[in-house]
Amino acid sequence: MKQTKSMKLALNMDYNVSMYKKKPFYSFIKRLADIVLSLILLILFSWLYVILWLLVKLTSKGPAFYGHVRVGKNGKHFKVWKFRSMKMDSRPLEEIFTKEQMEEYKRDFKVTNDPRITTFGKFLRKTSLDELPQLWNVFIGQMSFVGFRPILDEEYEKYGENKELLTKLKPGITGYWASHGRSLTSYDDRIKMELYYSVNYSLWLDIRIFFHTFIGVLKSEGAK
Repeated sequence: MKQTKSMKLALNMDYNVSMYKKKPFYSFIKRLADIVLSLILLILFSWLYVILWLLVKLTSKGPAFYGHVRVGKNGKHFKVWKFRSMKMDSRPLEEIFTKEQMEEYKRDFKVTNDPRITTFGKFLRKTSLDELPQLWNVFIGQMSFVGFRPILDEEYEKYGENKELLTKLKPGITGYWASHGRSLTSYDDRIKMELYYSVNYSLWLDIRIFFHTFIGVLKSEGAK
């Protein structure tokens, strides 16, 4: 993966919470845009929600929607909603993954060729359609269109003294790491790229992230 100038800067910066600066006008405009755009998209894609709901139900046992508890703004927990892309399997991960897969999961919190993902789930993830329900998270104010990707408690601890800096902003459907690196970077690189956004967030950067995300989805880059 070719690194951009901003990526090189992000990966070589040292971060701390004092680098965060409040931007009231930005926050107001962004929240207004989140409400209006998410409402419009929820209405426009209502037919797609119905189709995807039916396909998930028909191709695997279990609920069509899946809510997973993640860490949000100011470290508060909330449920991120997705179309379910995994099989209903309550077994411990050690019984599902191979030794190598377990090591990969502990390191990166994801697994290449995850055996838990359903056949239709692979399509949902490759196209990012599994994340459509997060428009509801955006509408009610738990998420934004752009921010750090929602993380598990175990991931949150990896940010160490920079946990507070990361969660100064809301998590997003997409973000700097999600649009520039996603599955193509190490977790340590992801941490720095997420922190880079917390320090450099702006309307112009959000627009650039939207553009990169759109191109990435079309090319299915970094999706797993």
